[in-house]
Amino acid sequence: MSPFCALVDWGTSSFRLWLVDAAGTVLCERRSEEGMLSAGPDGFATILETHLTALDAPSDLPVVACGMVGARQGWAEAPYVDTPASMAAIAANALRVDHARPAYLLPGVAQRLAEAPDVMRGEETQLVGLPPVKGTQIVCLPGTHSKWVALGDGRIERFATFITGDLFAAASRHTILRHSVADPAAPFDPERFSAAFLAGLERPAELANRLFAIRAGGLLGLGENGDGGSAVSGLLVGLEFAGARSRLGRIESMTLVASGPLLEIYRMAAEAAGIAVVPADAEDAVRAGLLACAREILS
Repeated sequence: MSPFCALVDWGTSSFRLWLVDAAGTVLCERRSEEGMLSAGPDGFATILETHLTALDAPSDLPVVACGMVGARQGWAEAPYVDTPASMAAIAANALRVDHARPAYLLPGVAQRLAEAPDVMRGEETQLVGLPPVKGTQIVCLPGTHSKWVALGDGRIERFATFITGDLFAAASRHTILRHSVADPAAPFDPERFSAAFLAGLERPAELANRLFAIRAGGLLGLGENGDGGSAVSGLLVGLEFAGARSRLGRIESMTLVASGPLLEIYRMAAEAAGIAVVPADAEDAVRAGLLACAREILS
């Protein structure tokens, strides 16, 4: 079966490419760690064509890509679409790059509010790939920079980014807590995570104190034994949930776009916070969003 197009999710440190037919069936795929950081200013076209050649893709096969490939430091900058942003606006504002084959970069989304400026690039494509829901829908996309998004009848109305992953990395590597989060292979402790999560959610103003208490408890032999990573993670995810509630209002249910350990950790956190969860696989969502945009762009 001949391919309809190539879909590419190209992030800061990762590259995923799928050849799909007109029905969206994946015919073959390629994955690598050749993200934006390793591509360099002139390497994007070479990386793309190397992978397409390996799959025997036709020389005129169109490509639709999302993620950091369209950032200012990427292949070319695909300008942001401003909120409120419809899903149709994502495909309508795709940037065609100067390349031998048709190649399009999807735009990110910008929230130009003086009190809450924010941007996303890549997550908007996952949102396009979700089943449409009438009315208000809260979507959580956890990661190094977690996104919480309020959709209104399928439009991106407002959103908030939380650098939870960055904070965990900084705290566990570059503060006194590095002695409490010493073993990266230590098993995840759900009970310790849940207790810390509720503390972070219900008393976010105490975060800095509670983080140090993890160190102090280990020195004094108080509290639970074991690596402190689960407790640090719980406090920071609790802080994130508290911030999302502050930014977006009361949250009774949410769509959770994630996979693997993040899906289970955030589902556990949501249940502890009394939030009903509708899970959506992150990779399925981005591929579905890319396909939907490709159909609009190439029609």
